[in-house]
Amino acid sequence: MTIEPRLTRRQVLQASAAVLALGQGVQAQTTRLVTRRLGRTERQVTTLGLGGQASIEWPGAGIDPVAIITKAIGEGVTYLDTSNIYGPSQTNFGQAFQELALIPGRTDYDAGLRSALFLATKTHMRYSRYSGAALPYIYRRSDGTGIIGAVDDVRRSLSQIFGNGQGSYPAGSYLDLVQIHNLTEIGEVDAIYARLNDANPGLTTIGALAGLLDLRDGTNRTGLNPKGERVIRHLGISGHWSSPVLMDCLQRDSRDILETLLVSLNTNDLNYLNHRYNVLPIARALDLGIIAMKVFGDATYYGRKPGFANDASDVYLKVGSPFLSSKALIQYTLSQPGVAVALTGIGKIDPSNDPTKDQLISNIQAAQVTTPMSANAQLDLEAKTATLGDTNYFQTDAINLTPPRNLQGTRQGQTITLTWDTPYAGNSPLQSYDILRAGSVLTTQTHTAQTSTARYQFTENNPTRTAYTVRVRDSKNRTAQAQVTV
Repeated sequence: MTIEPRLTRRQVLQASAAVLALGQGVQAQTTRLVTRRLGRTERQVTTLGLGGQASIEWPGAGIDPVAIITKAIGEGVTYLDTSNIYGPSQTNFGQAFQELALIPGRTDYDAGLRSALFLATKTHMRYSRYSGAALPYIYRRSDGTGIIGAVDDVRRSLSQIFGNGQGSYPAGSYLDLVQIHNLTEIGEVDAIYARLNDANPGLTTIGALAGLLDLRDGTNRTGLNPKGERVIRHLGISGHWSSPVLMDCLQRDSRDILETLLVSLNTNDLNYLNHRYNVLPIARALDLGIIAMKVFGDATYYGRKPGFANDASDVYLKVGSPFLSSKALIQYTLSQPGVAVALTGIGKIDPSNDPTKDQLISNIQAAQVTTPMSANAQLDLEAKTATLGDTNYFQTDAINLTPPRNLQGTRQGQTITLTWDTPYAGNSPLQSYDILRAGSVLTTQTHTAQTSTARYQFTENNPTRTAYTVRVRDSKNRTAQAQVTV
């Protein structure tokens, strides 16, 4: 059995400053990996992020997950992803951090290397404290025992990555990003925001955000952070199933707490209820750091049966396929406006660094994108991958352009006010709204992303009771409309 060799700390540091070949057959040159600004976190991160699943969660025979992590860091990758529900993923990061002297308090602690990395983890817990009827599993999921809230989950992450894995961790430990993971239902959004603005230690139910905010700011409004720890730098959310749920979550964030969005984004996104024209315009308008996942459709682009992975047999170990280049898929995702990082899981690395055998090296090279893929090349790739079946099984089925949602009309004296919420886009971006009275267009408003719960509005003076129509139009000149009588 062959075990992937681990790099020593010295080799990692040497590799970080070493030569990276930017393409097969291209002469190697000394370079730094391309980085992008991660939204208003103001952090610069590499365009390729190391996903915390694949062989880091489910290592097959002969594959060392710690070697994958140390090699990624050695090659200069700075965005590192893991989660409390990825089995041994966090403990594998912990072993790698031990090897690379990234544990605070040790005499050899490499604070410079630690500050260069952006370490992101996730919690699936929807509450920080809860008392009442038993919660659905989706609200309380964690791979740890005795974990009853999001604050517990964060401490579990800190212990597994920096400490003894049994609950303790050294002073100075921190996570660059904690994300509330995989939001799929509006009820989950209700839960995470519960008592955010009036949290106090006497409450029996407090949503996840209030507790996480205490750990970010060093406060103790929830009573769950009595030592005033500041162990989180940034907060975000993730999801792949429902763009409407993610939109709602961002729109409710009146305090600008959320700074990142991790979302699925690949060449088949537009064949489902897409994120590209629904939640992503809102994220860009809010200047969130956008992290893209499911670049390869969770390996369904390469023949894996649709469905979430469960073990090592589900991990794809090759580099692309003769039919479909993995490079093209990565570059497509990194060509979408606002995307800072493309996350990819790594199944296998190779001592040769041959990009036809080593997924990490191949993906790093593919991610050195400074010029977006052309529109025509994107369309060609979309057409090619549309033939591959249900690649985005993790995403809601497609819908057509919807009418403006929740259209309401009110009258005060002779003043008529219409308000509505953003429609959901089909496979083209929203463009404008026509406001009609008695069938005649009064005005046209350009669509802008609805970044808060504040609604779109139209006002006029009209003494006559009559019907109004608000008609949305997308970039392909398709329309949908709603009507109200005021």
